[in-house]
Amino acid sequence: MSTSTDASTTRVEIPTPVRALLVGGLIYLFLIGVSSLEEGINIMGSETQERLFSSVSNPIAGLCIGILGTVLVQSSSASTAIIVGLVATGNITVDDAVPMIMGANIGTTVTNTLVSLGHVRHSNEFKRAFAAATVHDFFNVFAVIVLLPLELMTGILSKLATWLTDVLVGSSGSDWESPVKKWVKGPVQWIVDFWEKIGLSGNWLGTIVVLSGLVIVLASLTFITKNMRKLVADRVERSINTVLGKGSGTVAMMLGMLITVAVQSSSITTSILIPMSAAGVLSLRNAYPVTLGANVGTTITALLAALATSVPAALTVALVHTSFNVVAILILYVPPWWRDLPILAAERLAELAVRRRIWAVTYVMGFFIVLPLVGLVLLR
Repeated sequence: MSTSTDASTTRVEIPTPVRALLVGGLIYLFLIGVSSLEEGINIMGSETQERLFSSVSNPIAGLCIGILGTVLVQSSSASTAIIVGLVATGNITVDDAVPMIMGANIGTTVTNTLVSLGHVRHSNEFKRAFAAATVHDFFNVFAVIVLLPLELMTGILSKLATWLTDVLVGSSGSDWESPVKKWVKGPVQWIVDFWEKIGLSGNWLGTIVVLSGLVIVLASLTFITKNMRKLVADRVERSINTVLGKGSGTVAMMLGMLITVAVQSSSITTSILIPMSAAGVLSLRNAYPVTLGANVGTTITALLAALATSVPAALTVALVHTSFNVVAILILYVPPWWRDLPILAAERLAELAVRRRIWAVTYVMGFFIVLPLVGLVLLR
C-alpha cells in the first residue's frame, strides 16, 4: 500500500533540455499571440477602433490605463506586449503609448508589495519586507514624475527610441522585414480561418481574434515564467547571496537585469528579494539596485513582441520602454545627492504601516486601483 501511495505522489521531473525546448516553444506561442492581437484589431472596423482607443490620447488617462492593465494581468511583460501590438495596428501612436508604458512600470510593482503583506503578523519582518517592496514603487513613481512631463515637453524618450529604430532597422517610415513575422503568419491565419469557419465576421471576428491573442499571450508568458523559474531558481538564490554580499550597486543592477531576462518577469526577481529582506539577510540598500536592474530586464518582452510585427513604430515603443528605465537610473540613481530618496520614502511608509496595518492595505488598494480608476473616470 505504501509503495502505491509513494508512487502516486511522486512528481515527474522534466529534464532540463526538454524544459529549455518547451520554453522555446512557448516564446514562439507568445509571438503568435502578439501577432493575433494585431490581426484582430486590424479586422475590426475603423469606427470600433476609434471608440476603443479615443481616451488614450490624454497622457494621464494613458498612465492610468497602464497601471490598471498591469495590475489586472499581474505582469508588465504582458501589458507592454499588448501595448506594442496596439501600436503596430496604428490605432495608438508612440506618443500615446509612452504614458501607458510608464503606467505599466508602476503597476508591475504591486506584486512584490502584495508579497510583503505575507509578513504582516511579525512587525520587524513586515517593516523590512514592506520597505523592500515599496522602494521599487517609489523609484518608478519618481521616475514618472520626472520623465513624463519632460517627455510631453520635449519628446526626449520617443526621439531617442526613434533614432535607435532608424539605426537598427532603417527608416522608421516603412515596414521592416522581420523573419519572426513570417514564422508566425501561418498560425495566425489558422486562428482567423478557424473562427471564420464557425461563422464569425466583421467586428465579432476581430474581437474574438483579439481575445484569442490575449489568452495566448497571457498563458504563454505564465508558463514561460514558471518554467524559467524552475530552470534557474537555485542559481538565482545563490547568485543574489554571492553578489549582494559584496555591496556593489552596478553589479547588483546587472544581476537584477540578467535574472529578469532569464525568468521573463521583473515581479519574480523583486519578489525573491522580499523574504530575504524580511529575514534580515538582505539590506534595503542592497536590494534597491536589483529592482532597478529588473526594470531594465523586463523590457526584453516588449522587444520580442516588436519582432512579431515588422512595424517600426512597434519597435520604437519597445525601445521607449528600455530608454525610460535606463534614463531613470541615470537621473535618479547615479547622482548620489538624491539616490536615497526612494529608500527614505519606503522606510517612512513602512514605519507607518507597522504602527497601523490598515495603512498598508489602504496604500495598495488606493494607489494601484482607486486612484487610477478615479483618473480614468474623470478624464474619459
